[in-house]
Amino acid sequence: MMLLNILLLALVVAIALQFWRIRAISEAAGDYLRSYCQQQGLQLVSFARKRTRLTSVKGKPDWQCEFQFDFSTNGEDVYQGWVKMKGKYVVATELPVHRYHHNE
Repeated sequence: MMLLNILLLALVVAIALQFWRIRAISEAAGDYLRSYCQQQGLQLVSFARKRTRLTSVKGKPDWQCEFQFDFSTNGEDVYQGWVKMKGKYVVATELPVHRYHHNE
């Protein structure tokens, strides 16, 4: 019975650690998207994690996450883009063709 309790505790701890890791990746994605949109002159509206799977990053197991984000060029039109991350590293950013709004 004691071994079962230890194994259950280890399982709960492992799940909690993975939850925190995925949360840290989501926060890194948010930081990246805010910076990226600011550099591109876009308004970040929202973002959400759409897909998560276990992969290998630099030889170690980690999470690959794909995020969908909504952005606007003028505050009225909204477009959807994607960013893919392996661990906390951005590996791809995709934006659709969108209007360019120039502020004068």
